[in-house]
Amino acid sequence: MSTDPSPAPLAPEPSRRELFQTLAALGIGSVVFQRALAAQPSPPTRTITLEMVKQAEWIAGLQLSEADRRTLVNSLNQQHRGFREMRKVALENSVPVALTFDPAPWLPPGKREGQVESTEKAAPQKPKASEDLAFLPVTELAALVRTRQVSSVELTRLSLERLQKYDPLLHCVVTLTEKLALQQADRADREIAAGRYRGPLHGIPWGAKDLIAYPGYPTTWGAAPFKEQQLDVKATVARKLEDAGAVLVAKLTLGALAMGDRWFGGQTRNPWNPKRGSSGSSAGSASATAAGLVGFALGSETLGSIVSPCRECGTSGLRPTFGRVSRFGCMTLSWSMDKIGPLARSLEDCALIFGAIHGWDGLDPSAVDRPFSWPMQRDLRTLKVGYVDNGVSAKERKELQVLRDLGVKLVPIKLPQKYPVGALRTILTTEAAAVFDELTRKGITESLEAWLPSFRSGQFVPAVEYLRANRVRSLVMQEMAEVMSTVDLYVEGDDLTLTNLTGHPSIVLPAGFHKDGSGERPYAITFTGQLYGETELLAVGHAFQQATDFHLKRPKLPLEKK
Repeated sequence: MSTDPSPAPLAPEPSRRELFQTLAALGIGSVVFQRALAAQPSPPTRTITLEMVKQAEWIAGLQLSEADRRTLVNSLNQQHRGFREMRKVALENSVPVALTFDPAPWLPPGKREGQVESTEKAAPQKPKASEDLAFLPVTELAALVRTRQVSSVELTRLSLERLQKYDPLLHCVVTLTEKLALQQADRADREIAAGRYRGPLHGIPWGAKDLIAYPGYPTTWGAAPFKEQQLDVKATVARKLEDAGAVLVAKLTLGALAMGDRWFGGQTRNPWNPKRGSSGSSAGSASATAAGLVGFALGSETLGSIVSPCRECGTSGLRPTFGRVSRFGCMTLSWSMDKIGPLARSLEDCALIFGAIHGWDGLDPSAVDRPFSWPMQRDLRTLKVGYVDNGVSAKERKELQVLRDLGVKLVPIKLPQKYPVGALRTILTTEAAAVFDELTRKGITESLEAWLPSFRSGQFVPAVEYLRANRVRSLVMQEMAEVMSTVDLYVEGDDLTLTNLTGHPSIVLPAGFHKDGSGERPYAITFTGQLYGETELLAVGHAFQQATDFHLKRPKLPLEKK
């Protein structure tokens, strides 16, 4: 090691903004430290002086010698040269990071095994009114298609007509895939007539949240800068549903870059009250499903984007365990938090859809194989269902009474509280800022106002703080595993951030209705299950729905007044 105290020649000087970004990447650029540097007078050249660093040291909690400061400035400049070289490399949204999140690193590899079939044994009679047909759950639609009381072409034309009829009111459609849909429906009818029935999704119309790519159609991500974007790739979930015989009728709206319910075409509306938004970001998926415009839809969740619109629109939804469904061909927002899942009119529908789309594909490094069976083979009464104290007596909670009547064992639990879970949202904002770094650098802001604070602040998160957050996340995962060792699943809980970080699966389902000036509006409950415990989770949700009828109610849809 050299002990020569003579200063090394200074490398080319960075700009002030470049210095901030370099400091952040080295893990010493706290926002406060950056502000202190920013408060210094701008030098006539691009040089960052030793004095500027010295005056900011106290905020960073550092006390450096003169030699250390000189070394630091040289390190920053050298580091930044590498940054500039890396920024020359074009990085598409589909390029993953080399690190992969595993919500259960203690579990050995699994297999994609288990039989999935509908519990609907006898086909119902076809409704006389097309409106009634449009609102049937997948289980009943599948039975009608299987017995050829209804053709896939008939269902598909009904779905396309309703999408066109009600989209002016709901603003839930980005692109109709009419030509493709009619081709897929015709093929489904011919296969079924020939005895080649593929299963309960065969011939059923579905809608894709418009971050799911399909060749020949735009994939807009709900954002103005991408509204002409076409990706020549078929998302794995779209391919798997196509293999199951489902019919893609529309690309549905999402809030810009998967936030909220506002996209470049306006705000997606709630079928129960079109004066309200549908919530998001799976805005169109929830709205179109609740309105009987599609048989089912796929959405995605990073931090509430399936759960929230299902709550608002009264649909049933499943946010699977992280990694159970491949995200290949879907927009990335957060590599370690994004999940794809179904929205439908019943939780058994969600089970059938999940049965088709889950599993490893060799294209998403996070996707894994784990067993899934439907219906559940064990006795429901053997399950332990936890509940969290919400301030209401357990004897007065209606959802707990339904569960008691079902025969499950209720167990009081407390969710993890040792660590600052809310602070870990920095993982999402930092990853999102990295994913859409190019937008920030180019100053592209159209329709992205809600994202700008996160994208910009994410540029200044120190690398050590991002990694520290993920280490704390590991501790939260361990604490959550201890809680879940006592139950098979639990009901309710203020856990949206927690469970999206730990990767646990959740279902959401309507549990009643509020009355307001505009009529009835649904409210929902959520259940959260063991990692890879979708079978038990969906079984309890399905039993809850069989014991109630909230999921069978439907909104009255007025046409938009001209």
